[in-house]
Amino acid sequence: MKKRFYRRERDYERVYQLLVETYKPGDRFRNWLPSRWEYMHFHSDYKDEHAENSGIWEDSGKIVAVVHNELDLGEAFFTVHPDYEFLKPEMLDHAEHYLTKLLDDGTRKLTVYGNDFDEDLSSLFSKKAFIKQEKHLYYYTICLIKESPIVGELPEGFKLKSLAEDNDLVKVDRVQWRGFNHEGESPEEGVAERELMQSAPNFRKDLTVVVEEPNGEFVSYVGMWLMDELRVGYVEPVCTDPDYRRMGLGKIAVQESICRCMEAGAETVVVESSLPIYLSCGFQPKFVRYPWVKSFS
Repeated sequence: MKKRFYRRERDYERVYQLLVETYKPGDRFRNWLPSRWEYMHFHSDYKDEHAENSGIWEDSGKIVAVVHNELDLGEAFFTVHPDYEFLKPEMLDHAEHYLTKLLDDGTRKLTVYGNDFDEDLSSLFSKKAFIKQEKHLYYYTICLIKESPIVGELPEGFKLKSLAEDNDLVKVDRVQWRGFNHEGESPEEGVAERELMQSAPNFRKDLTVVVEEPNGEFVSYVGMWLMDELRVGYVEPVCTDPDYRRMGLGKIAVQESICRCMEAGAETVVVESSLPIYLSCGFQPKFVRYPWVKSFS
């Protein structure tokens, strides 16, 4: 068994394949979906200098476990092959040494994440004095696709489009900037950030849906990632311009994206949220990933 630090050029695809290998169809899955791993690496806030603090465990040259951050230090996620769960204590030790975040008051903080059904990991967190955060959790909701959902009707003058039909990056950036409650117009570098995300190997313009308002601006956006080898879709991100909320636009866009994902071969679609918009589209909460927090003096 060999432990070392994560290096994107060498390890990105190999960890992706570990996530594919350890995915099991059903109501629960132990590790991230591969699409979230991909989304993270093509996000504009991703930094190699942070990710390179992550730990890799190899057995006979094969990656069997990784403990890693997402976009910033101060967080740790656990990916492990089921035959190597005995590594979890060592993985947590690595996270405590290398993935904490230094705060302004000179203390360090680490948030670790564990599934509600992973009793061993929860027990380990508790023994190491991490405090479970009952109110700040990730719901995993799953939509098993048996038939195409009925797509609602848009208000007059509004249109559904995929980015394969119209990939105006200025409009794509504007709807996401405003849709995530930033004030004013988006900064100049926003278009480059959208280009970066769309350069991800499995980004699907044909599955990513926008709603266009009568004057031609995009006002709702649904990102959809399809893992062909797993026949699983992953929803990320979803947003609507605040001036156009409470019109049902986001729900209709999600429905349309699910239909396109089904036509492309998906049998399941997953979103990491239990917001009413998803429940109304047929998603059902299946399990929770809890954060556990510890401060270090």
